[in-house]
Amino acid sequence: MADQKKPKQQQGQINIELDENVAQGIYSNLAIINHSVSEFVVDFVTIMPGVPKSKVKSRIILTPQHAKRLVKALNDNVQRFEKAHGEIKDYQQPSIPINFGPTGEA
Repeated sequence: MADQKKPKQQQGQINIELDENVAQGIYSNLAIINHSVSEFVVDFVTIMPGVPKSKVKSRIILTPQHAKRLVKALNDNVQRFEKAHGEIKDYQQPSIPINFGPTGEA
């Protein structure tokens, strides 16, 4: 019986699949971040002008270590983006009421 050779996965490599529905993404223009001693919870929301109510579209729960890695990765990518395309302008956003959105601890 002949050996069927499978391609070897290099050590340290991860095979990540991207589902069609997830690949479409979800638009968010607000992130609400809460944390406890063991988790960071990031709720992504879409707020539309003139609409007084919104729902959390996606929630991501991270360990503190992964949250720190995410901040570093975002910062690195913003720096590369700005180097290629110029400074990202930070426009003043209207303040969101303190009681807006979900609150709580993870």
